[in-house]
Amino acid sequence: MTGIWRPIRVLLGLLLRRPILGTSVIPILPNGLIVLARRRDTQLWSLPGGIVDWGEDIATAATRELYEETGLTVLKMGRLVGVYSAVYRDPRFHSVCVALEAFVDGTPNVADAAEIIEVAAFERDRVLALPLSHDHTQHLQAYLANATVLS
Repeated sequence: MTGIWRPIRVLLGLLLRRPILGTSVIPILPNGLIVLARRRDTQLWSLPGGIVDWGEDIATAATRELYEETGLTVLKMGRLVGVYSAVYRDPRFHSVCVALEAFVDGTPNVADAAEIIEVAAFERDRVLALPLSHDHTQHLQAYLANATVLS
């Protein structure tokens, strides 16, 4: 019996113990302000974003998550800011996050009250002074430095 369980354990490990793929969006309004959302669970500011659903590409997931959390629509995707894969970057689970710049339109508002308690737009020179969730300080530092990060 022991021989049959080993391949099953290996298969389950391959299927279930994988990093989760997500996105974060650096939303830029036409006036140049950066939009952030304050999370209900931690009360910290964060970039809009979330998990890529089955059958979605990264840009589609980023567009969906941005709209679901802030009510904003993407006018045009900007540049790749970084791919963040440090094991403990997200306190909930191991995730890989693709951070993207997006030029957006609309009025920032709380579109998902179960997850977000506040949405606001900030001047570029103010965002790093805010208490930020996860590793979003790194995302914004790279963005403001016009860098692309692989970490």
